[in-house]
Amino acid sequence: MDNGFPTKVLVIDDDKTMSEMLKLVLEPFAFDVFEASTGPDGIEAAKQIKPEVVILDLLMPDMDGWEVTRSIRAFSQVPILVLSAVSKPELVAKALDEGADDYLIKPIPNSVLVAHLKRLARRARAEESGTGKLSIKA
Repeated sequence: MDNGFPTKVLVIDDDKTMSEMLKLVLEPFAFDVFEASTGPDGIEAAKQIKPEVVILDLLMPDMDGWEVTRSIRAFSQVPILVLSAVSKPELVAKALDEGADDYLIKPIPNSVLVAHLKRLARRARAEESGTGKLSIKA
């Protein structure tokens, strides 16, 4: 993408079919997709892989997406995009309040998902390099 290298994306979702589909959709757009099928595995993967963006499901049996978001926020500011079938406004708001950066409701057109991921990765890179600051020249 922007830096000439694939963007590392970590998918944390207990639905293996969804993770595989995301991999198929994203890899042609220069995303290097890593997968974790449980919340605890996703948290550990986030520490090890240091992804540029995390795609997170909310409803998982062992540890829900809200808990995963709080745990990741304890050690990282990586952009977290929640991708969920849950569309209740109060639950969307809770995810954003817990530290998620974006929230998309399934099903989502591939092009929209890719655009959101690229935007989050660009923003994270700009913040990391210190160019995320507004500069105004007189």
